[in-house]
Amino acid sequence: MDSLLTSVSTAATDETLIDAYSDAVSGAVATAHPAVVHIEVSGNNTPGGSGSGFFISPDGYILTNSHVVHGAQTLKVFLADGRKLAADLIGDDPDTDLAVIRVSADEISFLALADSAAVRPGQIAIAIGSPMGFQQTVTAGIVSGLGRSLRGASGRLIDNVIQTDAALNPGNSGGPLVNTRGEVIGVNTAIIRPAQGICFAIASNTARWVAGWLIKDGHIRRSYIGVAGQNVPLLRKLVLHHRLTQETGVLVAGLEPNSPATRAGLQESDIVLGFDGTPTPTVDALLKQLTGDRIGESASLTLLRGVELRRHAIIPLEMPGRG
Repeated sequence: MDSLLTSVSTAATDETLIDAYSDAVSGAVATAHPAVVHIEVSGNNTPGGSGSGFFISPDGYILTNSHVVHGAQTLKVFLADGRKLAADLIGDDPDTDLAVIRVSADEISFLALADSAAVRPGQIAIAIGSPMGFQQTVTAGIVSGLGRSLRGASGRLIDNVIQTDAALNPGNSGGPLVNTRGEVIGVNTAIIRPAQGICFAIASNTARWVAGWLIKDGHIRRSYIGVAGQNVPLLRKLVLHHRLTQETGVLVAGLEPNSPATRAGLQESDIVLGFDGTPTPTVDALLKQLTGDRIGESASLTLLRGVELRRHAIIPLEMPGRG
């Protein structure tokens, strides 16, 4: 009799937990779905594409992926309430795969961006979007991992990416990944084929920063020095001789004419070891140092030329905009 009561009690508890999970997901979807949009894209010489997005303000700004809208000639947005509107591209940033577009409309629902630094592995994650053109599709799972890195279309690494097992498919790109309060914790951006349950979203803190600058300037300002680099191992005897803290560096494989690196006296076959005192053992590490606040500011490069350790003053310039 006791075992029967225990089984009944366990079943009731399981049912309660399932109902609570269902209520959490459906509540989040009810909050978020009015702000989620389907985007259709067409260009002059390219076939049409589609993706997802979501409103981030009451004045019509929509956050989506750069790869959804980059190079678009016309943008059409389909709202959850059935409205179909033309949209303008405000700005996009291939380096973070984020973009902002805008429509003119009243009575817009929009989503709040949560603090992605507070996201924890195992918490519920809900994706809303238009995979394969099926609008307002909902999938749910958990946050599988934090602090992942993805390489964007520009070749730069996107840091602090959220991994989730909430199923994503083509067309989900640009849609929100939300928590149980319906707040955005990430922008759905990529899947790994043919892996199952490995999907990625750009963290909301990254999205907040990028969206602000895109709305303000239409692009993200970054600096550059004009070096084509590749990762190379350092000779062990040089590491020991110069008491280096790294075992790799960035080989200067090419120099852009009249670039900051050329003006600073760098030469092909130099190996860059550091930027303004920060080690740069890889190309990605060097690129991370070339932020917008470095534009026009004097810095120093530490490098090896042959066996000689050298330091060169350099003034990074603003990276030219991408078309």
